[in-house]
Parts: sequence; C-alpha cells; structure tokens
Amino acid sequence: MPSGWGLSWGGWLDNRRGEWWLLAQLLLITAHLLPAAPPLAFWGLTAWPPLLRLTGVLILLTALLLAARSLLSLGASLSPLPAPRDDNQLIRNGAYSHCRHPLYQAVLMASLGVVIATGSLLHLSLLLALAAVLRGKARREEQGLAERHPDYLSYMASTPAIVPRLPGLDWRR
Repeated sequence: MPSGWGLSWGGWLDNRRGEWWLLAQLLLITAHLLPAAPPLAFWGLTAWPPLLRLTGVLILLTALLLAARSLLSLGASLSPLPAPRDDNQLIRNGAYSHCRHPLYQAVLMASLGVVIATGSLLHLSLLLALAAVLRGKARREEQGLAERHPDYLSYMASTPAIVPRLPGLDWRR
C-alpha cells in the first residue's frame, strides 16, 4: 500500500478519513461483476443487439483511458480516500482542467458502458447507487481541499464537479 494514503484499521472502524465511502464505492464496483439481470428473455430477446453491446464496450474503453489520464494528472496526490493527503497538491491541469473529479467520472462512464453493453436493470441500479456514493465522497473530499487550498473555491466555481450540467453531479459555486 502506498505510503501517505492514510488507511488504517482504526479508520475502517470509525470512518475518520472517509473509509466507508471507499468501501461503498469498492462494493458497488465489484457488484458490476454480477451477471446481467433480468435475463435477455425478459426483453423478448435471445441476444443483446450488437450495436448496443459495441457502444457499451467503446464507452467502457473510453472510461479506462480517462481513468489512466486522470491518474497521470493526479500523480503523487492520489489517495483512494476522500480525505486529501497531507502533502497533496491542488491539480487543475490535464483531466482536472475539465472536471474536478475525473476519476469518479471515469468510474461512472465505465458503469454506464456495462449498462449499455448488457441491458441490465441490475447494473443500471448499480450505476445510480454509484453516482450517489461518488457524489457524497466528492463532497467530503472537497471540504478537505477547500480547507487546504484557499483557491479551491474559485476552481469549484469555474469547473464542473463530476458530470457537467447534470443535476446532482455538477455543483458549482
């Protein structure tokens, strides 16, 4: 485990750095490995339309590229927890110039890709739950960033949160 992330057994028990947000995120992402439900027969199909399957896979691959770009932009400030690292830097370049939380955006895009590729109502519910969890995690993260970086409030005002112009996932001041 990289140093500086702040993960501890005590934190998993008392959520001191937002560990429960991370746990919820990881559980929802892992749940995407479940098979599609309801089965295709529910839709009266024997196979999901190839164009939808291809579109979903392309969205998923695009999300993986966005995640890689975001990780590269974030560099040493990376932390899986919503509490910013003590030594973090405010990153506003690369993927962070278009969105304050591009990793969360990439996770939601990947989930959307799975929904479209499979036509699964189960996975649609996972996407909606993941959006709610990532919104809460991002809000907690932003409290810590605003405390550490006085210019974070101007960044919040000018840059979309997770998904531009989508109510609940874009809160600019």
